[in-house]
Amino acid sequence: MIKFKHIIVLIVLASFSAIIYGFHLKSSSDAGADKFIGFGTIGLFLVAMPLFLIKESKGKKMKDYMLTKENIEKMKIKDRNKSKNQ
Repeated sequence: MIKFKHIIVLIVLASFSAIIYGFHLKSSSDAGADKFIGFGTIGLFLVAMPLFLIKESKGKKMKDYMLTKENIEKMKIKDRNKSKNQ
């Protein structure tokens, strides 16, 4: 069974392949080269990256990553403890 991470890796490899192929065609002055480069870029940034971020952020609370007063205080406490231990 193909896992979600394997699908993401396949999309990334296909996107890089399209970009490389586009640059290869561009060296031989083919008009369709820009399409391959564009589709490869779209594949990376509009398909693979959001899928990766969705996969990695499952089960995590967004509140833990926000700069709230509570989190700033936690960071200050951790900073003080680090300086005492060193």
